[in-house]
Amino acid sequence: MDVSWVGALSGVMGALVGGSASIATAWLTQRSQSVRELVRDEVQKREALYGQYVGECARLLMDAFTHGLEKPETLLQAYALINRIRLCASPPVLVEAERLMVRITDQYFANNLSVEELRRIARSAGADPIRPFGEACRAELGSMRKLA
Repeated sequence: MDVSWVGALSGVMGALVGGSASIATAWLTQRSQSVRELVRDEVQKREALYGQYVGECARLLMDAFTHGLEKPETLLQAYALINRIRLCASPPVLVEAERLMVRITDQYFANNLSVEELRRIARSAGADPIRPFGEACRAELGSMRKLA
């Protein structure tokens, strides 16, 4: 083999290896950036959905403390939200969302509470029935953010 061919072949191989490495690096960088963007978008979507559910459940709980369920469609928005949650949430979040819905429904069929009873409940250790749902959401979203 001629020495000039060896030099030329080495140059071509070096260029191919260097070019391939650049292309692979660019591809990996783009791919990881796309994954981060998808995770960030999913976190934002879930934050908005979970926030809507928290707002609706808080409203329903306050209503259930002082009223009976006069119209079943009162619960419609909450059930719509829980079914949207069912599409994307982790099992712990879904369990807490369903548990919260049961609590609201049970409260509607329980006796109405007086202002004094509401005050006593508000000061009790387990006063916030929405808290377990919020904590499950925080854990899920935190684990998703670690992926980004």
